[in-house]
Amino acid sequence: MSTAKPQEPGAPPIENVSQLAAYLDAGSKPKSEWRIGTEHEKFVYCRTTLKPIPYEGETGIGAILMALGRATGWTEIVEDGNIIGLKGEGAAVSLEPGGQFELSGAPVTTVYETCDEVHRHLAAVKNVAGPMGVSFFGAGFAPFWTRAEMPRMPKPRYAIMRDYMPKVGSLGLDMMHRTSTVQVNLDYGSESDMAMKFRTSLALQPIATALFANSTLVEGRNSGWASWRANVWTDTDADRTGLLDFVFDPGFGFERYVNYILDVPMYFVRRDGRYVNAAGQSFRDFLNARLPALPGERPTIGDFEDHLSTAFPEVRLKRFLEMRGADSGPWSRICALPAFWVGLLYDSDSLAAAWDLAKGWSEADRERLRSDAAHFGFKAKIAGRTVQDVALDALEISRAGLKRRARTGSCNPDESGFLDALQAIAESGVTLGETTARRFIEEFEGDRARLLADISY
Repeated sequence: MSTAKPQEPGAPPIENVSQLAAYLDAGSKPKSEWRIGTEHEKFVYCRTTLKPIPYEGETGIGAILMALGRATGWTEIVEDGNIIGLKGEGAAVSLEPGGQFELSGAPVTTVYETCDEVHRHLAAVKNVAGPMGVSFFGAGFAPFWTRAEMPRMPKPRYAIMRDYMPKVGSLGLDMMHRTSTVQVNLDYGSESDMAMKFRTSLALQPIATALFANSTLVEGRNSGWASWRANVWTDTDADRTGLLDFVFDPGFGFERYVNYILDVPMYFVRRDGRYVNAAGQSFRDFLNARLPALPGERPTIGDFEDHLSTAFPEVRLKRFLEMRGADSGPWSRICALPAFWVGLLYDSDSLAAAWDLAKGWSEADRERLRSDAAHFGFKAKIAGRTVQDVALDALEISRAGLKRRARTGSCNPDESGFLDALQAIAESGVTLGETTARRFIEEFEGDRARLLADISY
């Protein structure tokens, strides 16, 4: 849910559907130009009240954004008179619906660079917000706060989504306001390379869910799920979420994804700086100038870019691929996510080996794994193996890929050290979310202040 780019005035309308497949194909790059873009979200709370921070007020989200802009020199992004983000150095800070702070990182060449960017950002927000009595932490789901306690950010697109979500699922408002994630955006070299990376990463996304599961606590109680965030996505909006089974079909490519995205119901259209409510309407009708919200108008490529951002499958295709299956978490795990997927997808031998892990799974296997990995974490099973076993294999493959990349930095010969935090979790067989819930109940004796202090950045 990154802040959208401004629309280009006077852009020509889309003439035919083939333009949309060509738009995605134009994202293909030679391997020398493949980049890594890391995005991570975090919750913001008051250390005195232990409650989430509202947008308004001297220490509110808006004030924090303005102070962060002054400290970094980044440019403010404003909608309807409200600051809703910052941009600078090829990156952006934006707000999720419940006030979750998101850094959308710049495209960089190594995991070292993306991790350095995370370090600089977290240091900056701590320096700005700390004196205000405000702290940040990473978790897949707000561990204590109810839906009613979560603030609402003044972004027009979120108002449209809030009205629409209850019509299509029971947990969509929780997804918007109480979840938090970390993801990485990666490039592809061609249509066939995109298809191979898409199906491999989509099949293995539940393995990443288990590796990064960090949302067992829900309203101060053990939910019994390793990743409650992942469970929330199963009852958000079936039209725009989940595992896309057609990605595993022979001949899958850009055109097939375009046909999928055209059938995802719309949320909005942006015109003249305002959001036009088109929730539930058809982009195909828009192509034929029959959109009820804008009768007689046809979409531009900018409108298509906006629409691409309103689909939320476990892997999403834009002009790059977004890995979307992980809970947010501690500092080290933000850096571990890009390392994990770069090791698997940016080395041809690792990509082939990773596909070998999953190519025998059926559609039913994949669907069951999506739920079971979220529920049972490493104890879940797939095709007679535990998720723990598959995760350890995937980490070995990723580590080998990173070693072959041989990108040096921080006195290290390669990027594989970023996987160490995941290796320890996988070998233990217990997810971070399960460990955090146990510590909250047993070690901290239900003391919310102690837990939040322990997990804050």
